Formats: sequence, C-alpha cells, structure tokens
Amino acid sequence: LAKYPEIKTLMGPDPHLKWIVSGMVFMQFLACYLVKDLSWKWVFFWAYAFGGCINHSLTLAIHDISHNVAFGNKQAKWNRWFAVFANLPIGIPYSASFKKYHIDHHRYLGGDSLDVDIPTDFEGWFFCTPLRKLLWLFLQPLFYSLRPLYVNPKAITRMEIFNALVQFSIDLIIYYLWGLKPIIYLIAGTILCMGLHPISGHFIAEHYMFLKGYETYSYYGPLNWLTFNVGYHMEHHDFPSIPGCRLPMVKKIAAEYYDNLPHHQSWIRVLWDFVFDDSIGPYSRVKRLCKLAKES
Repeated sequence: LAKYPEIKTLMGPDPHLKWIVSGMVFMQFLACYLVKDLSWKWVFFWAYAFGGCINHSLTLAIHDISHNVAFGNKQAKWNRWFAVFANLPIGIPYSASFKKYHIDHHRYLGGDSLDVDIPTDFEGWFFCTPLRKLLWLFLQPLFYSLRPLYVNPKAITRMEIFNALVQFSIDLIIYYLWGLKPIIYLIAGTILCMGLHPISGHFIAEHYMFLKGYETYSYYGPLNWLTFNVGYHMEHHDFPSIPGCRLPMVKKIAAEYYDNLPHHQSWIRVLWDFVFDDSIGPYSRVKRLCKLAKES
C-alpha cells in the first residue's frame, strides 16, 4: 500500500455482484422446474454437470459476501441477508456458519483449533494413500461441514437460525410445487461439485504446501470466471476487502509482489498431484499455535 496507494481505490463493494448472484439463484429455480419430470439418472447428471457448478460458484459468492463486498461495510446486515438469499439453491443452510468461521481463517491462518480449514490429525493419518485421498476428496463436503463442530465448536447464532428457517422453508415450497427431484438436484449438485470435481481443486490449491515454505498459492486459470476469482488467493489474503472482480487489478498493479511467487495453472492438475504424489496429503498444511489458542 505504501508503494501503490491506488490499491485502496479497489476496496469497497462490487455493484454488479448482487445482480450476478440473483441471476444465478433464479437460474437454479428455473432448473428445479425443468428437472421435475426427468428420470433420476438425468437429475444426477445435470446436478453434477450444471447445477452443482452453479451451487459451488454460489458458495464462492457467499465467500465474497462474507467480506461485505456486496453492499459495503456500512451495510453489514444487508450483506448477511443477501448471503442467505444466495444460499437458497445450495439446499442446506451454510452462509451464516461460513461467515462465523471464515473470519477466523483470515485472522488465524493455520491456527491450531482456530482455523477449521485445517484437516484434523485423523484425516492426515488415515487419508494417506491414493485411494484414501480420492475418498477424502469425495467426502470433502462432509469434512468441511462437520470439522468445525469438532475442532472449534461455537454457539449457534440468531443469523444461523434465520438462515436455517429461510432455507428449509424454501426447500419445502419447492417440494410442494415440484416434488422431490428438484430438492435432490440441488443438494446432490452441492455435494458432488464440492467433492470430486474440477472446481473443487481450489480447496487444495489455496493452502496446501506443494512447495515447502509457501502456504498460500494463487491460481490464474480460466475457472476463475466461474468462481468469482477465488483463485487470486494470495491477493485475496493480502486484501480481503477487495471484491473478487478487482483482484486481477491488484496483481497487475503490484506485479513484482506476485509474479515470482509459485502458483497453479490447473485445478485438475492440483487434484491429480494431491492424489498421486506421496509427499502431498491432508498433513501438507502449515499449522501454528496462535496466541489466542495458548490463552484458551
């Protein structure tokens, strides 16, 4: 910032985010209507090939919204409510809990018992062969949802209750209008595309140590178009208040700070290397004892 103060002008809300997200939500509601009479094999096909991609993208929109980039810091509640709206096609309540834990991920990156993005000792010990790592990738949504309850349980908030009530109400309305298949389409798409799927490569690419001494990596490939530039992860951790749409500008302005850092060009290659490289696994993370953890 001292060298490039113009980066400050990139901070603040993205005026287009709310419209893009709204379009994706209503696209999924239309898809719910279109799949209601399909056979089950096509329901699962479209859940993986289309709906799950939209839902995974929406989880990354929620990631952006958790940093108040939809309406700005002065409208924090609007951001939280809008995240609940963005959550609707995902099928299960997610946004409020994510917000609660994601702040710790930025504040205590790699912090033992604080950053729930860090796999548990059991995960590191058990999922250590190619077949087991493949299973771990498939079950990744399960670990991401249950790990916080084991590693760093927190009291349920009002926003989480609101998130759940709104989500299950919409699920019931969809079930009443069009039956079970649209509900399965939404939830199966979320689970499948947050598991063994090319987009899910970002989970591994972001903070797993493919090179010793580097715990955060960016990805500059084409899937950033579908994921609100979550691949610009070094840039995001440096400037979390800058919306994803402007993170490429950070790299362009301060190129000498990022161009020489190791980075990824393919999330598919990341997944392949994670599974078949014996030196990489759930243990391949920096884990540190933060001050708050010591005090507790």
